[in-house]
Amino acid sequence: MTPWSATQWIPHAQGADIRLQQHGQMRLRFLSDSMARVTVKPATGYREPHTWAISPLSTASENSEAPWQGRSRDDLSGFATPTVQHQQHEALQTLSTAKLRVELHTQPLRLVWHWLDTPEPRVVVSDRWTSAYLSDKRTGSVRHYIQRDDAEKFYGLGDKTGRLNLSGRRLRTLAMDSLGYDPEHGDPLYKHWPFVLSRTPQGQWVGIYYDTLAACTFDFGCEHDNYHDFYRYVDIDDGDLDYYLMVGNSPAEVIAQFMQLIGGTHLPPRWSLGYAQTAMGLADSPDAQTQLSKFIDLTQQHKVPVSAFHYGSGYSTRGKRRYVFTWNHDKFPDPKTLNQKFQDHGMHLVANIKPCLLDDHPAFEQHVKAGTFIQDTAQQPVVEPYWDGQGAHLDFTNPLAVAWWQSQLKAQILDYGIDAGWNDNNEYAILNEDAQSNGWGSATPMHRSRPLHALLMTRATFEAQAQALGREQVFTVTRAGPPGIQRYAQTWSGDNTTSWRTLKWNIRTGLQMSLSGMFNVGHDVGGFYGPLPDAELFLRWVQASCLNPRMVMNSWKAGNVSNLPWMHPEVKNEVVAAIQLRYTLMPYLWQLFERASSHHEPIIRPTFYDFADDAQCFEDSDDFMLGAWLLVAPVVQAGQTQREVYLPQLKAGEAWFDFETGQRFEAGKTHTVAAPLNKLPLFARQGAVIECAAPQVGSVAKFDDPVTTTRQF
Repeated sequence: MTPWSATQWIPHAQGADIRLQQHGQMRLRFLSDSMARVTVKPATGYREPHTWAISPLSTASENSEAPWQGRSRDDLSGFATPTVQHQQHEALQTLSTAKLRVELHTQPLRLVWHWLDTPEPRVVVSDRWTSAYLSDKRTGSVRHYIQRDDAEKFYGLGDKTGRLNLSGRRLRTLAMDSLGYDPEHGDPLYKHWPFVLSRTPQGQWVGIYYDTLAACTFDFGCEHDNYHDFYRYVDIDDGDLDYYLMVGNSPAEVIAQFMQLIGGTHLPPRWSLGYAQTAMGLADSPDAQTQLSKFIDLTQQHKVPVSAFHYGSGYSTRGKRRYVFTWNHDKFPDPKTLNQKFQDHGMHLVANIKPCLLDDHPAFEQHVKAGTFIQDTAQQPVVEPYWDGQGAHLDFTNPLAVAWWQSQLKAQILDYGIDAGWNDNNEYAILNEDAQSNGWGSATPMHRSRPLHALLMTRATFEAQAQALGREQVFTVTRAGPPGIQRYAQTWSGDNTTSWRTLKWNIRTGLQMSLSGMFNVGHDVGGFYGPLPDAELFLRWVQASCLNPRMVMNSWKAGNVSNLPWMHPEVKNEVVAAIQLRYTLMPYLWQLFERASSHHEPIIRPTFYDFADDAQCFEDSDDFMLGAWLLVAPVVQAGQTQREVYLPQLKAGEAWFDFETGQRFEAGKTHTVAAPLNKLPLFARQGAVIECAAPQVGSVAKFDDPVTTTRQF
């Protein structure tokens, strides 16, 4: 790879331009007192001239949106760019705002960032001393190296597995259909999310977002080279180097800046917070309508509160093959009547929809003629394996494809009494090297637009529902996508596998997504793939998930069976009690969703988010905070009936309290607490005021049960 060198600095009011020898121009802009942007524009122009992630929120509007065709990469609208102070001492150029200062070094080219919002300025990010910016003619890749300290901690990158601190790992941002992934070591999963949140040894927090749709590899100290000291880097696969750097004194400050940068979080309708069920086995059955009608009756018989039923793609199946936006009327002779029965029993409906059409789909030839599939350079549809057949993906950069999608969503989903679309199998893992997107008439290679289709597919679904229902009533889900999907959709950790390991490590993946800016998240309760969970594992999984933002029991098991709340009679009452706990805390949970949208706060977060001055909170843990006031301590080991819980340090004299019994626990200490099979350890910090609903015992709880009690601790 070839290091870049600077030939000239050109200061201006918002920053500086740096001319690069043979590599175009680096542009440095301050976007606020605590956020800056570094953009490299090659001499031949941007490879990715538009962005779909950047959608800065203004104080005048709650909603902000990038154009369908993307926002120009040079567009700075929406940013209140501050006045920048310039100083020069010999060859060193310094630029600063009230909080952030950068030194521009030329030999070699590197940037050193200082945080000024402390008693003494501190270096928070320093490009690698030996060489920081490099490119490769052969592959087209661009690499950015940053000096690394062994005491630094790294988080983010979306749906990553394993421990929260990513130090020492090498990870990719490349969406994959990762059915049965390893929950501790597997990578990549479903999202393309090149945002890194780091904590300096001195306690400052830094976010860096690399705004590219190209695949990226992040190395957090896995690699070491004696000639370059300790470093970390990102390698961008044939895309542009355009990164946003934001600094704060807490993780909350940095995450909020990132969320304002990418357009914030959609506040879904309240019904979507309730417990939801899928039953792929039932929907795949030859008598699916009869089976699902019986399922509705069983929810009432067992007094299980269910606020939504998520249709899998079984409504569209013929054998193992699935045909989006079609109904198999042999299995569903009268789907509208069935859907009305769901609604009459208080269950909203969400239908699985997929962006790929099998080659014998009724609309396949229509799309071939219209040119609305992903095509190769000969303008032929790219046909590859998909769902036990061969299929082609719709091109969401082609307005004709979007129009067809939205018309079919209305005709085959919304008009059938279904409330929302569930955007699934949208990783666009197309292997053909000649595959390209229409790009609104300007062809774009798939390796630079792959994650974009998941975003645009989700947006198309969202906007069609908004037109039919009104924006405030829109709920949708997506499995894949880049930054921007949170403006439209809920997401989850994908097709997990039933095991105690998955239960444990999925907790971290959900927290990692939350730290990355995906707040409305959860996991398939009980495991999607693999064997049915035994009674103990099943109950512990329900308990661990009942206070996640998303609680959906979704599974695909051999023999057309599904995870269902009553499948283990010996723990059914305890399962129902855990689900009812969610409804009891629904008023508090709704407050957290509102704050996620208005204040850009994660709903679930690791304890260090709220207690960053407590070193113990950075240790690996199964526990997490639900908002600022409740600590959840799930049991994730077989046979465990008590467990150790560290309760973070509070102000002098303050304590933690068992949410159920009110028992007092000293803060800043590890306690051994009772965790019998029927109990989810849950603790409230002193000063908490938790609004609760009180569903009638034995009845089916509702997502909109009114507040009847207020618990004070």
